[in-house]
Amino acid sequence: MIKRPDTKGQRIKRHLRVRGKVSGTAERPRLSVFRSENNIYAQIIDDVAGNTLCSASTVEKGFEGNGGNCEAAKKIGSLIAERALKKGIEEVVFDRGGNIYHGRVKALAEGAREGGLKF
Repeated sequence: MIKRPDTKGQRIKRHLRVRGKVSGTAERPRLSVFRSENNIYAQIIDDVAGNTLCSASTVEKGFEGNGGNCEAAKKIGSLIAERALKKGIEEVVFDRGGNIYHGRVKALAEGAREGGLKF
């Protein structure tokens, strides 16, 4: 019998390891990224208060196009940056969610940086 590696379990372990070191505050909240097969989601979170300050994803009504590619991730990055700047958030801590900093996660981060967020 061939055993497949538990890739989701490995990602969750990496995420928990990173979350032990990365935490968002009111002054510098956490930009959390979740990447599914067909969509990408981003949230800016204040971990001290336990509040989501703003969010953006490819499943929102106003989003046009395919949600599972780098182009969509870059749009979501710029959208989350725009919403954060409206709330007065300029600096964040980036939480890649246990994913490799490559492809859609990297595109979202670059879009957020181009939108004006610093991390």
